[in-house]
Amino acid sequence: MRRLSLTLSAVLLSSAIALAAEPAAPAAATSGGPAPTAEVNLSVYPEEISLDTARDYQNFIAVVRRDDDVTLDVTETAKWTLADDKVAKLDGTKVTPLAEGATELVCNYGSSEIRIPVKVTRPGEKLPISFEKDIVPIMTRSGCNTGSCHGAKIGKDGFMISLFGYDPAGDYSRITREIGMRRINLAVPADSLFLTKATGAVTHTGGKLFDKDSVYYATILEWLENGAPNDATPPPAVSKLEIYPPQAVIEGAGSKQKFIAVAHYDDGTTRDVSNLAAFMTNNETSAAIDSEGNVTAGARGEAFIMARFETKTEGRQVIVLPENLKYEAPQITGNYIDQSVGKKLNQLRILPSGLCTDEEFLRRITLDITGQMPTEEEYQTFMNDTAPQKRSELIDRLLERKEFSEIWAMKFAQLLMIKSSNQVSYKSAFLYNQWLTDKFARNVPIDQMVRELLGATGGTFSSPATNYYQIETDTLKRAENVAQVFMGIRTQCAQCHNHPFDRWTQNDYYSFAAFFCQVGSKGAEDYRERIIYNRGSGEVKHVVTNKVSPPKFLGGEFADTKGKDRRVVLAEWLTSPENPYFATSIANRVWAHFMGVGIVEPVDDVRISNPASNQELFELLGTKLAEYKFDFRQLVRDICNSEAYQRSATSNESNKTDTRNFAYATVRRIPAEMLLDCISQVTNTKEKFRGLPLGARAVQIADGRTSTFFLTTFGRAPRDTVCDCEASTDPSLSQALHLLNSNTTNGKITQGKVVDELLAGDATPEQALERLYIRCLARKPTDAEKTELLATVAKAPSPKEGLEDIFWALLNSREFVFNH
Repeated sequence: MRRLSLTLSAVLLSSAIALAAEPAAPAAATSGGPAPTAEVNLSVYPEEISLDTARDYQNFIAVVRRDDDVTLDVTETAKWTLADDKVAKLDGTKVTPLAEGATELVCNYGSSEIRIPVKVTRPGEKLPISFEKDIVPIMTRSGCNTGSCHGAKIGKDGFMISLFGYDPAGDYSRITREIGMRRINLAVPADSLFLTKATGAVTHTGGKLFDKDSVYYATILEWLENGAPNDATPPPAVSKLEIYPPQAVIEGAGSKQKFIAVAHYDDGTTRDVSNLAAFMTNNETSAAIDSEGNVTAGARGEAFIMARFETKTEGRQVIVLPENLKYEAPQITGNYIDQSVGKKLNQLRILPSGLCTDEEFLRRITLDITGQMPTEEEYQTFMNDTAPQKRSELIDRLLERKEFSEIWAMKFAQLLMIKSSNQVSYKSAFLYNQWLTDKFARNVPIDQMVRELLGATGGTFSSPATNYYQIETDTLKRAENVAQVFMGIRTQCAQCHNHPFDRWTQNDYYSFAAFFCQVGSKGAEDYRERIIYNRGSGEVKHVVTNKVSPPKFLGGEFADTKGKDRRVVLAEWLTSPENPYFATSIANRVWAHFMGVGIVEPVDDVRISNPASNQELFELLGTKLAEYKFDFRQLVRDICNSEAYQRSATSNESNKTDTRNFAYATVRRIPAEMLLDCISQVTNTKEKFRGLPLGARAVQIADGRTSTFFLTTFGRAPRDTVCDCEASTDPSLSQALHLLNSNTTNGKITQGKVVDELLAGDATPEQALERLYIRCLARKPTDAEKTELLATVAKAPSPKEGLEDIFWALLNSREFVFNH
């Protein structure tokens, strides 16, 4: 360990190099904001009402949006009437059918009036209770078929049903036929265990679920009284679920907003499912929601309200603000990214931090684009440049460097799990990595690269992209990996049951896997090589029905694959505008690299229940990437030229608790490979990795099995899965101890002889100190640092030893290890 004094450690590792220690001055005044104005914007939901048959009804709500964007639920205080009360009837805040025809629901609030069309059909027809359409949703709403109850893999208390009702046919059999009709009593329906346990009349581990006077009890009892029939034909499926209102901005703790849910069926009918949908919130502290869809505002913050019905989950944003919060919105400047980010910050009443300094920008952008530190020459050139566009010009120069391609080749090599194994030779892994690096170096559009990858045929040596199918040979895993890497969707849950918090069903899962079941593999002349080809035969069977699952695009239509390579058909769809997930997923990965956090985070877990922090920006970046014909260098330019990227890492009073809306720059630990390369760069030393020449960078390592203790300690991805989380940048005690005690710092300082070079000629310790700071931190030392550190050098046995101690301390500082 270096002989650095405790005083020197304190100077370098605390106050002088502390990141985001003090709040910056606000970018705009936080007082003197506009007082809430009179209501000016009235909306009624749903915007049209369709009542089909006698059982149908529809709840409605009225919302006023003030000119400061705060929303008010005025359902109870508005005046409601029907244009023709012979067609329909008002029952509180619900409309029910009377006679076939059309009328209007009229809402009057203040001077505003909204008229909603109401259509009634077949009001005299009372449909029988459907097991799949009526009974299963009650079980879901009551929690019977959740993973913690009877929907568990082995059920509970001897009774098992499918998770969230993914297998209604099996559920019907288990309820009505299992253990001698014990669960239902058709002679005395009210005595059925199916009812008595739910109402608490009989001991039930799950407790009381509903009362005898509830609509749930009445529905199940009527079904039992009718003989507990199964559906003669499958009922219409839910095609879409909508939640109203589309957004809520609630002011003041205790304020309320009611949400309603409407299901759309594929036969064209609609249904109010507010009493059947399962409502959830991802932020109970800010926006708690009850089983009836009533949100109560709590602490200031943002929440995402979700409703699940059958296989559909939908969500809406809720923003909770303190009452009478004073806020003056700053003017939004910058590019389209800044417009979207600024709009969201204004909604949240958050002020962005100011822009970072030129020194901070130089270090940040050089690390992010090239994975290296700016050199002393680059520092002097940039700092002496007075051109107003010098930041954007620097971005353009850095994007032309080969290191940019190498970083992105490394990132995708992690996602594609490139490494040698018993199935993949080192030569195959090396050639595969070289193929990937070459694509990025030649700026091949990412959509073209993916099509070549997924449709690859030939030898794993002669056509390296075919290694994709040799690294993972399982059909189901291949499908899962494609969805996760190129669409940001995790489908693994749907292998065993319908996804509990997303739209994906078992049908979706096995039909998507069908694209990969005809991939063939055979030996080549070289025993280390395999030949990948399209067999043209083979099918995937559904695990529940045991029927062949035809190829179907995830979230799309069935595919025409007759006489075609299914992989090629999939690749064409995957990268086409018809697929809404590819462009946004890739753009979100690019954004996360430069901003430290994805708009959807984790970046490979896009689902309704994991919403984007800024949905508008999420979609906009995907649209831009497609407009750029998937040349993501252009998207990188947009991101790096934005004010959102160039903000200071120092927070202010209004944004210090925000972590998802890009009000200030995220402080990020430098990834393992890049950190090792930076240490080698500033110490003027070289590393040797398997298969690469002396002096190669760690980001150039082709084989995932090649690693060092340093890389493993600092979180290099083992490339065992396609999860983005494998590459960790979380700091740890072992990392700190390794930097303090290992030869990675101390040995390299001695080996590289940098201090000797800095002291060569007539250079003074002060000049050498300044150059060390520029070399490691891309800035000059402050006056306080300079005074303290030069005094320490003077006390050392020699200037060289004192400066080497400082060099060691700099490499161990947070400011060096983190990008900020």
